[in-house]
Amino acid sequence: MRRSIIVFQMPVIAEIIFVLIVALSLKTASSYSNGKVTNACMKMVPDHGYHSSTEVPPYTITVDKRTFSPGEQIRVNLSVTGGKPFKGFLIEARDTGNLNGDAVGSFALVDSTSSQLLKCGQTQGSAVSHTSDAKKTKMQVIWKAPKMSPLSVQFLATVVQRYSVYWVKIPGPVVSQNGVTPDPPHPISMITTMSTVAIPPDPLPNMGNDDVYLCVRVGDRVDISAAYLRGRTHPEQVSQSSLADLVWSSANGVIRCRFRRSVHVPEDQRRFNLNGSYYLFVAHGRADDGKIHRHALQPLISNNPIVITGTPEDLSGSRSSVIMKFHGVFMLIAWMTTASTGVIFARYFRHDWPGSALFGQTIWFQVHRTLMVLTVLLTCLGSIFAFTYRGGWSRRAGAHPYLGCAVMALAILQPVMAVFRPPPDSARRWMFNWMHLSAGTIVQIIAVVAIFLGIHQQALLLPQPGSTSVLAVFVVWGVAVELVLEFHAKGLFKIWKNKSADQEAILSSQSGTSSKESRFKKIILGIFLCGNIAFLTVLLHIISNV
Repeated sequence: MRRSIIVFQMPVIAEIIFVLIVALSLKTASSYSNGKVTNACMKMVPDHGYHSSTEVPPYTITVDKRTFSPGEQIRVNLSVTGGKPFKGFLIEARDTGNLNGDAVGSFALVDSTSSQLLKCGQTQGSAVSHTSDAKKTKMQVIWKAPKMSPLSVQFLATVVQRYSVYWVKIPGPVVSQNGVTPDPPHPISMITTMSTVAIPPDPLPNMGNDDVYLCVRVGDRVDISAAYLRGRTHPEQVSQSSLADLVWSSANGVIRCRFRRSVHVPEDQRRFNLNGSYYLFVAHGRADDGKIHRHALQPLISNNPIVITGTPEDLSGSRSSVIMKFHGVFMLIAWMTTASTGVIFARYFRHDWPGSALFGQTIWFQVHRTLMVLTVLLTCLGSIFAFTYRGGWSRRAGAHPYLGCAVMALAILQPVMAVFRPPPDSARRWMFNWMHLSAGTIVQIIAVVAIFLGIHQQALLLPQPGSTSVLAVFVVWGVAVELVLEFHAKGLFKIWKNKSADQEAILSSQSGTSSKESRFKKIILGIFLCGNIAFLTVLLHIISNV
């Protein structure tokens, strides 16, 4: 049985920060008692070999004003609010629109014996840290807004209480430039899923039978709860007794959710054993008054199964499953390269290579038949991949699956008609020729339309508008090459004028085409294939990175 763990969150801007004790741990960076922690500037994580504490931080960041102009100064205070003194700290200011980006602005020291300036990124003094591991109850620094300041800035602090106990990126106040009104929060949901993996690991993780956790913004609060997901359905609420130490914060559109859960929950078989290996899914969508809606984008899926209680690691992932990437690749190759090349051979190379045969048939026919059989095989495999991934018919994919099925039916019909075609000298041969040509032309057009719709599907959503532009140029390229060959076949331009008319007549009667005619067509074919390879390479690169 394939199972997974899902976590739902409701952030209100594109930048989403969430911490799950059962999920991800950030890859650590160096930290020292002397505060020389420039290696930790970006992630703000000390290299202590422990996880960030999941308890509510007993430390608070305050400021003396909430608005500023470029060049102005703001006093920033880090203090204890009911907990133990701290030994180490790292304070930075970051653009609220990019909290994972570089530090913004610069600091000035108030107490140079307990604090020091660091160079994080390109700016000297863009962060402040401790100078020793002496115990501290408060720290004050002065932040200066840069000339090219973002519209709003949030202060973040990592605080070390002792070597094994620390809090990473404690959120501080958000300050905005004078006259700037922060964007109002928009209720959005975030879903995170980890699918169990059999041994060997399942290379095609799917949603279904999932252990679910939800973090949903409801008005001025955030609800954290557990749920269960049966296939592609709405999560079912379950007992919340397995969750403890629920912590959340919501500031300037950024939500943080944290909770504890036992590694094993024997009283509820739907709660997974966290010593197992799982895929991580991440998705987001809309929420209204606590009710979550279907996510607008495909979940972000980790590339590999993760051992939750294992060694911390950085993760990479994709919004499209491997099986859907193969679906897209197979369809692109079939209808943008093999089919079009096979058509070109049938229409414009019938009279080339006179006297030559390949396995008892003319060369053009063998090439044409091979490419078309390959097109049918790729189409069928691609369709099987899509239905396997969906587990049946997709009701939310619009016209794409209907067009895809029409393409597959017509693609299979073509070789069936070819098998039962009448002999070349039959009086009914013209009927086959027209049916074969018509069906081939129609299926090519439908396939191209289906591909354009396909790159906008949730399961394989390629970046826009770049992908559509590349695909459109690809189609225009193929049409342009066929037009050149068609004009050439109709005699609208000639390139073999250096031979006499008698010589050309002799060559044409012997081979059906002149040597220069054949050479010209082969050059065009070579250019066409090189262009196709270039376009396919670009599109395959885009698909591999979604």
